[in-house]
Amino acid sequence: MMTEKIEDPAADIAWMRRLAEEGHRAPMQGASILFGAGLIYGAAAVFHWAVASGLAGLDMSAVNYSWIGATLLFFVLLIVAIRALKRAGGVETSANRASGTAWASVGWGIFALFASMAALSWKLGGDSVLVAFALMPSVIMVFYGSGWAVSAAMQRSRTLWMLAIASFAAAPLLALLTGSAEQYLAYGAALFLLMALPGFLLMRAAKQG
Repeated sequence: MMTEKIEDPAADIAWMRRLAEEGHRAPMQGASILFGAGLIYGAAAVFHWAVASGLAGLDMSAVNYSWIGATLLFFVLLIVAIRALKRAGGVETSANRASGTAWASVGWGIFALFASMAALSWKLGGDSVLVAFALMPSVIMVFYGSGWAVSAAMQRSRTLWMLAIASFAAAPLLALLTGSAEQYLAYGAALFLLMALPGFLLMRAAKQG
């Protein structure tokens, strides 16, 4: 015996409307992670510039320690932020789930890229990957642009689309500065303006909401 499925077009339309408007109403979660990433790595980039330009009066080996320290600090922040988000609870929208997955993929993609570069450096020698490492700021901005693009689509936000476009535009501009200390000063500015500042503003919006 076949059971007849009863359809309610009005209910279906209402559900689809709620789903479409869900991301528009809900504040973006995880903004504290974006703020922290922009702040920490932006500071590391400025430090890199200060060392490379001779302003800091330190050997270039200090740059390696600063990036390692920045990464360790970010992982601590990440653990604290994730625990805070879990404690906060609340309803998680599909838009926030998609944005969270996108940004997690960005983070893991950058980690995998660095691991690949380290493996290549070990295999072929450090000098063979200098050009590839010099392009890392540009590649990372492309990753960030992809993260903002997904968030913009899910949140239906023109402002986030502007951040995505600006991140993509920053990539070739940073590549033009390859080989100069100013590349990392510009990279730091990009991280502050396109990651830290938007993350802070989204955090404030979430609190006010």
